[in-house]
Amino acid sequence: MGGNMSKKNVIIIGAAGRDFHNFNTVYRDNENYNVVAFTAAQIPDIDGRKYPPELAGKLYPEGIPVYAEENLAELIRKFRVDDCVFAYSDVTYQKVMAVSAIVNAAGANFVLLGPDATMLKSVKPVISVGAIRTGCGKSQTSRRIIELLMAKGLRVVAIRHPMPYGDLAEQKVQRFATIADLELHKCTVEEMEEYEPHVVRGDVIYAGVDYEAILRAAENDPAGCDVVLWDGGNNDFPFYKSDLMITVTDPHRAGHELRYYPGEVTLRMADVVVINKIDSSSPEAGQQVRESIEKVNPGALVVDGASPIRVDDPSVIKGKRVLVVEDGPTLTHGEMKLGAGIVAARKFGAAELVDPRPFTVGKLTETFSIYPNIGTLLPAMGYGEQQLKDLEDTINKTDCDSVVVATPIDLNRIINIRKPNTRVYYDLQEIGDPNLSQVIDEFVNKFGLKGKN
Repeated sequence: MGGNMSKKNVIIIGAAGRDFHNFNTVYRDNENYNVVAFTAAQIPDIDGRKYPPELAGKLYPEGIPVYAEENLAELIRKFRVDDCVFAYSDVTYQKVMAVSAIVNAAGANFVLLGPDATMLKSVKPVISVGAIRTGCGKSQTSRRIIELLMAKGLRVVAIRHPMPYGDLAEQKVQRFATIADLELHKCTVEEMEEYEPHVVRGDVIYAGVDYEAILRAAENDPAGCDVVLWDGGNNDFPFYKSDLMITVTDPHRAGHELRYYPGEVTLRMADVVVINKIDSSSPEAGQQVRESIEKVNPGALVVDGASPIRVDDPSVIKGKRVLVVEDGPTLTHGEMKLGAGIVAARKFGAAELVDPRPFTVGKLTETFSIYPNIGTLLPAMGYGEQQLKDLEDTINKTDCDSVVVATPIDLNRIINIRKPNTRVYYDLQEIGDPNLSQVIDEFVNKFGLKGKN
């Protein structure tokens, strides 16, 4: 035991998401532990700040510092740390155990907290949507489930996995019901990509930092709440005990469902597994995913799904040299090589995909050097004003005829694209039986839910 003999010294290794949730549920107000630091990875510019005293509780009147993960070994020795809790997602097993090696070599225990220790219980029925990787199609699956529930006259409140990149105390509980709320809460592009598709359809979605406070606010939402929908992030398992757990898989990355943490956890926990993107992947890849499901969760119901593409103006693509802009995290730590924009460019007859790399500036140049395998695509990175400016400048500098915007939000609303451009949309479309409509019927009957219709 290092440090104070009566308390274990703890570092939580995170990326501004599950790390704070794990702290809030297991360590805050727990006299047996002293959390000396968080470390930060994956997301730019989130180290060097503090988890504020307003959120950290009475044991931490000064708050808790956040350091860069690269300093982990040194921090373990400096603070005589006993336990290091790994708390971020969408990483290879190789990466998880490489961090474990650093922790163990410095003398500390390597800890992974599980669902029972970290899940909160709702007074409302909860449906959770997770995935085996970033970019599988969780959001369109969530939207489809909300549609099905709302068609029955039920009031659904969505709660999104955290992305608190700003002032943490201000972001304790965030409610989004209109586009204006996105501005009010100073959302990054990554946050808008998750919230905007909900609010433009009239859905209410919550997010923030303190997920117990968020859950209680959602249960008592002024618009009413019959069902809570957990809209997962990365490939994390839910923060809430789920009455129905749906996990989305991706045959474009067949095999990943058994190689990434904690994606395999979400696959093993699932009541229903959606095999998405069947329309744009090979039958062999789909079969590999089916075999993985059969291997680790043979009792799950399997729903086949497609993500059909539509665009505002196909003439902007046909015969043109196009720059494709895709959702940032899907291309970076999601490692996707083929997003909806590429599918649309091929489908609607683009003459050429233009490589943006010779034209990148600032933070985007940095992104390509950190993630060199992105390829001939531009990730819509927008964690801050500088990244947004760099994104705008890169798009406008790129030598192309037009731009295919395949982000979940309207990029034209937040940057000035001075080239012909068109948006790509994609929704979940189930194929055959069983389908989500049947799944939701069963759920509604099980809980005796009565809508307002």
